[in-house]
Amino acid sequence: MKLDVKPALNSVSAFYPLSEIKEIWQEEFQPNTWVKLLDVPSAYSFDEALLLCDLEDDRWVVWIPDHGETVLHSRQFLSVVD
Repeated sequence: MKLDVKPALNSVSAFYPLSEIKEIWQEEFQPNTWVKLLDVPSAYSFDEALLLCDLEDDRWVVWIPDHGETVLHSRQFLSVVD
C-alpha cells in the first residue's frame, strides 16, 4: 500500500479560497515565523517549517523538524493561519 504524503496545491485550495491563497503568497514573511509547506521534503518530516533568514529572490533558509535546514522559495509555503 502506497500513501501519498505530499499535499498538492489542490488540497490546499480546498481549505482556502484562491483569493486568500494569492493574498497569503503576496504577504511579507518574517523570520522566526512558522509556515505550512506545500510539498514536504520526505515522508518523515513535518509539514511546517520555521523561517530562519531571508535570502534574495524570495528565498528563505528554513528549519524543518525531522529534516533540518534547507532553502525554499516563498511559493513553496504558506503562512500558518490561526
